[in-house]
Amino acid sequence: MGQPSWQPWSGSNAPVMLASHADRERAVDVLRAGYGEGRLEQPEFEKRVTRAYTARTVGELALLVADLPQGPMPQSAPVTPVPGTFLASPRPPTNSKAVGAAVCGVLCLVSFGLTGIPAVVLGHAARTEIRRTGQGGDTLALTGLVLGWLSTAGWAVLLTLLMVAAAVSESGAG
Repeated sequence: MGQPSWQPWSGSNAPVMLASHADRERAVDVLRAGYGEGRLEQPEFEKRVTRAYTARTVGELALLVADLPQGPMPQSAPVTPVPGTFLASPRPPTNSKAVGAAVCGVLCLVSFGLTGIPAVVLGHAARTEIRRTGQGGDTLALTGLVLGWLSTAGWAVLLTLLMVAAAVSESGAG
């Protein structure tokens, strides 16, 4: 391997622009990157850095780094596919009837039980679809079912008690 020539290019189109401090620092940065990547031996690196700090023109700096990449080379990471076991499984979509059942079940409290029967109907329909399609939302459907049945049963008990009370009051008055 022959020694590279460090003399400025003296052709007719030689870059004669004077080098700035920033130009010298950029050249030294390229030299450091080359040394860090193992492209230069330490004596060669030190010699080039010394020459970079004493260079008068941009052309001299260009010769010092001409055989090096202009900065650190990106290291490509090996691409290894992630095994399917470790990939997140996509969540199944939530069944819309299950959402409706839960909403109707919660609304039983403020609607005086008027949404109890729709909550029960939607809850049963949702659970059937969820078992068949594998969709999500079984907890929502179950919530709607429980609240709907509690509301319906509560109203049935209340109406039964009212009818018994009316029957007792009628038989006691007569």
